[in-house]
Parts: sequence; structure tokens; C-alpha cells
Amino acid sequence: MNAKNIRNIAIIAHVDHGKTTLVDCLLRQSGTYRENQKVEERAMDSMDLEREKGITIKAKNLAVKWTNPKDGEIYTINIVDTPGHADFGAEVERVMKMVDGVLLLTDAVGGPQAQTRWVLRKALDQGLKTICVVNKVDRPASRPDWVRDKVLELFLDLDADEDQFNAPFLFGSALMGFADRTVDGPREDMSALFETIIERIPPPVIEAGEFRTLVSNIDWDDYVGRMAIGRILSGEVKVGQTIFALRKDGRRERVKVKKMKSFSGAGNTDDVAEAVAGDIVGLAGFDEVDIGDTLAATQEAEALPFVEIDPATVQMEFSVNNGPLAGKDGKKVTSRQIRERLVRETQSNISISIEDTDDGTRFLVNARGAMQIAVLVETMRREGFEVLVSRPTVLYKEIDGTRCEPFEQVWVEVPEEHLGGVMENLSKRKGKVTNMEHHNAGVTVEAEVPTRGLIGFESDLVTMTSGHGVMSHSFLDYRPLCGEIVTRQTGTLVSMEMGKAMPYALDMIQNRGKLFVAPGEEVYGGMIVGENPRKEDMPVNPAKAKQLDNMRASGSDKGIQLAPPVKFSLERAIEYIANDELVEATPNFLRMRKRILDENVRRKMAKAAKA
Repeated sequence: MNAKNIRNIAIIAHVDHGKTTLVDCLLRQSGTYRENQKVEERAMDSMDLEREKGITIKAKNLAVKWTNPKDGEIYTINIVDTPGHADFGAEVERVMKMVDGVLLLTDAVGGPQAQTRWVLRKALDQGLKTICVVNKVDRPASRPDWVRDKVLELFLDLDADEDQFNAPFLFGSALMGFADRTVDGPREDMSALFETIIERIPPPVIEAGEFRTLVSNIDWDDYVGRMAIGRILSGEVKVGQTIFALRKDGRRERVKVKKMKSFSGAGNTDDVAEAVAGDIVGLAGFDEVDIGDTLAATQEAEALPFVEIDPATVQMEFSVNNGPLAGKDGKKVTSRQIRERLVRETQSNISISIEDTDDGTRFLVNARGAMQIAVLVETMRREGFEVLVSRPTVLYKEIDGTRCEPFEQVWVEVPEEHLGGVMENLSKRKGKVTNMEHHNAGVTVEAEVPTRGLIGFESDLVTMTSGHGVMSHSFLDYRPLCGEIVTRQTGTLVSMEMGKAMPYALDMIQNRGKLFVAPGEEVYGGMIVGENPRKEDMPVNPAKAKQLDNMRASGSDKGIQLAPPVKFSLERAIEYIANDELVEATPNFLRMRKRILDENVRRKMAKAAKA
């Protein structure tokens, strides 16, 4: 393939603005699928979790072949689909070195949001060419001209140069399958977008010299193990060739290329025997290789610089499940297995890091946000692991002798009638409102909130606005500590006994508060079985059976009416627990429990703390 017919682009946008749907549309209209082929929706969201949550979590590559009708030339467009959620921002950062341009997607109703600003800044810093696509213009409430002005304001805010500021705009709908150069275009197909990509995005720059590439992604092949994915910057590489892996720690390892693959259609790959500069390929043959390593033909080659990654802001503790029900559900329960799995995660996810503690059964995991860690825990559960995880805590920094904590810029979109409750909640979390804008879809509130205060805010927002509120956030900077933040105003009902929860006992307990367990569920001493409206924790016995004597038959009393128990998702459970509590995550169960299970020990420690 001639390098002048290759285009490498990343699709970047805020969460839920239609990136993956646009990729589907480009695949269909480029003729990637056969006429009778079954086409899946959101073909690039290959992980189960991505399909369930409806968001992209990992950046993925694919290639589209497109024939230009003007001159009959065949072009290969390598596309990287990226996540839009702030917690998975490192996936966007690391692919910036693989591409020469970006497609910036913006919703025609909401306009540019938190993540739009963040990903655009990263693209402009790398000097990438930009194409702006205003998506979802077919919606009744769409306001494409207003969105275009807002995007141009964003370019000005981010100090874009003249060429970047004059980026072409297209107006389309990925769902309806069209993109046009004007708002009232013919609305037929995506050909205007394909043409703009070919005209605007330059072909890859080919450097002189022997083979060199920077590893920007890691994949796994069942036959040959780890595959390093990157764009070849210079030279060529063949299967069977000996190359060198220049590791980040300075080591230089000799490697033989066992297998090589190029990307085609919806995440499919084709084995190739050789590849030249400009191609994006996967190479196999490594015992170990990490994102950011350089692959080169000679041992003396210079390592390539890797993109600077934003810092982790939250930390969570992972530990071995030491509860009474440990090992009954999962297969992987030892500290060695948990540590190996966490280390494996750090190799393909560069924004996560792991620290060992003095206690060999506990590990500290640093990440961008609670959602990112929740996705990791959920993935581990499905692989058969049992782990205990703590509530996320933020990572503090000493700056000029002052203890500082991370702050985030938050955008909240709510219907007008819920504005008061949301503002009150933000002020409780030490948030400062910086801007407020009323529009036909409701009100957009912009605020600066400490990361500590954001933990658990999303679930509060959903409850307060009956599911209509939308929030997004991005890391701002470190600022001095802003005092104590209390987010949970209630206590818990804690089980005293081990056994099965009995309807008779739960009937009495439900008069005290909300239940988290249903009859027949396994409970144990120290497990949280409900919520106490008062602040303190209350010991209860959900396993107590009704005592029968010869005067009373078992069924003669009134039928017991129990309210349905409150069921928590993993994210909600992690945000709900207090600092002295843990979430026990096993393949089939989610339980909340006290860190110290023995009630007497807890009482002694509380007394000592008061004294």
C-alpha cells in the first residue's frame, strides 16, 4: 500500500455523542460488509461490559477501505474509536501518537461538554488536524448553528492556531447515515465525510531510516500471546525478522517477530507477512511488552518519546476476601492470583498503578476515577475472582508545604424543576458554581468541586432528578484542602449472627429502616443488611427464626409483608460504603460489610477513638 493513500484518524467526543455509531455507519457505507452479512450494532464495543453499559471503555483499531469516485483511487482509513468517559481518558492520550488527525464529534443539542474540551486540548497539543462533525442534527431539538459557535469558542479558549481554527464542519446523523457540508444538505450518505477526511488529514509522515515504531496499544492473541500495536514510523518489518524492544526502564531485548496482523473491518484482523511505514500493525513474539516501549531494527536506535499521561486522582484498596463465606463462590481467591491480575491490568491500562502494602493480602490501586476501578472489579468478578474493595479515597499532594487535593470541573444538565436540590447537594460537597445557562433542554450548571465531593454524586443526581440529570467532569488541578465533606447522613443495620435471613426476623427489622437482603439470603456477623435512618450503626439479627410451641401452629399468624430489598450495583455500593466498610465482590454476589466483623472489637475501638 502506498503511504500517500493511508489516513490515520481517531474519533474523539464526549460520552454518548455517537462515536461508535459513526464507526458503524462508516463500516457499512465503505462496503466492508457483504450484502447478506449480519451487521451488529456498535460493532466496535466488543467487551460485554461495554455493551451492557452502552459506553466505550477501551480504544480499538479498525481500517476502512474507500474508493474515491473522482479518481478511482483506493484509500485505507485507519480509525481508532476512543472512550468518552473521563475515567478512561488515558485510552485517548496514548493513541494520539498513532494518528495524524481527529474527528471531533459534538451533539447537536448539548453542544461541547467536559470531555469534548479535554480531548480537543490533547489533540491540539499534538498539532493534529481536526475535522468537526455536528452529530444528531435530525433530532427535533437540534441547534447546529449554536453548537458550531460553541465549538469555535472552545478552539479560541484552547489557543488553537489559524489552521486548527479553520477546521471544516460537517452536519450529520450517524444513526440516519448521512453527513453534509451544510446544515440543509441532501442528507443522503457519508461521502462528504469520506472526501473531507481524504482532503483534510495528511498522509502519515514517513521518516528516513530503518524500522521503528512506538507501542500505543496492547492486544492478546490466543496462539502467540501479547501483541504490540503501533504505527510504523520508518522502514519496514517482516515476519521472522529479528528486532529489538527498547523498554522504558532502559533494557534492550532481542525479539523475533512470530506473527503480524493488520486491521480490517469491525475489529477483524488479517495476518500479513510484511508491513511498511505508515501502516498500523500488531506484532507478536514478546515475552513482555508495555505501552510506551519502542520497537526498532537495531539495538543502537533511539527510544521514541511517549505522550505525557495525566495523574491518577483516586486510590482504592483491594484485599483478599477474609469473610466467613470466602471461597464458596469464586475460584481465584489468593493474594498471589489477585496481585498477578492487577499487574496484568497495569500493562494494558497505563493510567492504573498498583502499590504493595506491609500486609501481603492488601494492595492499593491508583486510578482516574471510581468508575474506572468499578469496571476493573466487575471484570475480575466475571473472571472468577473474589475481592474486598474499599471506598475510593483521593490522592493528596504536598505543594509548597500545603496539603492539596484534586479538584474537578463539573457540568450538570438538569430539568429546571430539580435545580434547587442539585445546587444544595453541590454546596454540601464544597462545590463552587462558576456558570449557569438556561436552554430549551433545561439548565446546565458548571461548578468546581473537590474530587472527594464527587464520589457518590452521580447516584445522588439520578435519584434527585428521577434519571433525567446528566453529569460530566474532568480533572482541573490541585488546590488546598477544603475541609470535611459528609455525604452519607445515615447509619447501617449490621447483622450479629451467621445463617439464612428469615422472613420473621426481617419483618421486625424493616420497622427500623430499609432492607438490603431478601429472605433466604446468606448473612454473617458484621455484614450490612440494611440502612438505619439515624447516624449510628444498629446491631440486628436477621437469622432469628420464630420460636414455635405446642400452642401455636407455624402458619396461624398473619402473612408477613416485606418491602422489596434495595439492590445495589457495584458502582453504587462502592460509593455508598463508609471508610470503615468494604464491598465483598464475588462472581455471583455483592455484599457490604464492616472492615472489622466482630462487634465487640468494633465497640472497643470506637470507645478508644473517643477517649
